[in-house]
Amino acid sequence: MVSPDTDVQRAPAEVKFASELAALGQGDDAPTPRGWRLSPRAVRRFILGDAGLGVTQKFFGDDALVDRAIVSLMGQQGLMLVGEPGTAKSMLSELLAAAIGGSSTLVVQGSAGVVEDHLRYGWNYALLLAEGPSERAMVPSPLLTAMREGRIARIEELTRCAPEVQDAMISLLSEKTIAVPELGPQAEYRAAPGFNVIATANLRDRGVHDMSSALKRRFNFETVHPIADAAFEKRLIAAQLAERMAAHDLPAQMPDDVLDLVVAVFRELRTGVTADGASVPVPSSVMSTAEAVNTAQAAMLAAGYLDGGPVTGAHVAQQLRGVVFKDDPEDARKLRAYTDQIAKKRGQSSATWAAFHKGARQSHDG
Repeated sequence: MVSPDTDVQRAPAEVKFASELAALGQGDDAPTPRGWRLSPRAVRRFILGDAGLGVTQKFFGDDALVDRAIVSLMGQQGLMLVGEPGTAKSMLSELLAAAIGGSSTLVVQGSAGVVEDHLRYGWNYALLLAEGPSERAMVPSPLLTAMREGRIARIEELTRCAPEVQDAMISLLSEKTIAVPELGPQAEYRAAPGFNVIATANLRDRGVHDMSSALKRRFNFETVHPIADAAFEKRLIAAQLAERMAAHDLPAQMPDDVLDLVVAVFRELRTGVTADGASVPVPSSVMSTAEAVNTAQAAMLAAGYLDGGPVTGAHVAQQLRGVVFKDDPEDARKLRAYTDQIAKKRGQSSATWAAFHKGARQSHDG
């Protein structure tokens, strides 16, 4: 168990935002579905913010998508969040699960190693051998626990699971039941009110194990797009940086001109178009907001711990190669073209961009 006072690197949403959830729960007299800890209106305020209650905005982007996701979870179908990597699909699913069911930790991480037991139940074999099949010997899956307690279960990267594992979800979502024949012919667990499933899938992983049409029908699909508004993206990156840097005895805020550079570089390499309409080559690597936060934090750590000075455009350039240079050699050429054509020109009138260009050239030559 993680309490709000426990010193951990990352607490679950229901712990991290416990005071906000409590404030939203007080006087929450709006209509509430059976099994939900908060009303849909309070869930929306938890995710999108409520300044009057001191509730912070946690998801930046499409407010209407949040409303549709909440409505989906009130129905019989599950919610499938799809999108490019780094578009906050997992964060949104965590926030929804924490606000609706009070727990975001009932998670199955999709991978080739997931078997059907991870979606249903397994056994404590020492007890199984000693006592035979019994509830005490059962090891419930996160989904079974969510069904029994009326909570939200989360499945990350569902398409990374093998087809036979995915197919196990069809009857579970349709019947809201898990049978346990080892405990008797009539033994089963039926979902309590409030149970539902949120799954995520990466659009770049389509074709890994494509979902069957039968399974797709059990979900409402919502696509989480990259943040369209540059000002929103800047606010989100700044907020994430301040939160992460609070653990270090260093400045918690990035200078505004350097932050503007980070936002511009990632947006332009993501979309292939600069702010003034010029075309630039797009790397195959993911240039998401999440990667922008990682790069900005790495630049601040390098500046503070290694150089003992303020973060500059050069620090950003030096850390950018870790994002762009993944597995496609062509990405190095594309980044060099961007720095030589775009950053160099901007550096003629901006010291921040000049430092970025110089740092990028040193990084390329190194």
